[in-house]
Amino acid sequence: MMTCRISGFADLTLSHLVLDYNGTLALDGSPLEDVREAVDALADSLQIHVVTADTFGRAAEALEGWPVYLSILESGEEAQQKELYVQSLGAEEVVAVGNGRNDGRMLSVAALGIGVLGPEGAASTTLLSADVVTRDIQSALSLLCHTDRLRATLRC
Repeated sequence: MMTCRISGFADLTLSHLVLDYNGTLALDGSPLEDVREAVDALADSLQIHVVTADTFGRAAEALEGWPVYLSILESGEEAQQKELYVQSLGAEEVVAVGNGRNDGRMLSVAALGIGVLGPEGAASTTLLSADVVTRDIQSALSLLCHTDRLRATLRC
């Protein structure tokens, strides 16, 4: 569990980290550099979930041995499936991270939504749904490892 009191925003008590895969954790189906180390560091504090439509069909193999729960979505209505996944965990205890158009709904229902500008770019609607936007996944995960940075960004 991770707690963070942010004046003017929320008192966060987070138990789950929900990550999009392609475009957020991975590019063209392969994990981005240095992501594994950050995920490993957060696994002591948060239960980590990866939700994906698995566009390239490589997520299970690429994430083998990672401390994550992988959920491969059915084709169609991925945005709704991601939102329901976050809600099933208890949205008030979830930080969600994504970049694609189908990530916006999960970011908006999570206690904390982080939009990522990765090498694929990001959907503008998703960025507008986020509480905070970072330049890449490493920066997003670093905010969670160093919550004073998160507090500095979101406080009033």
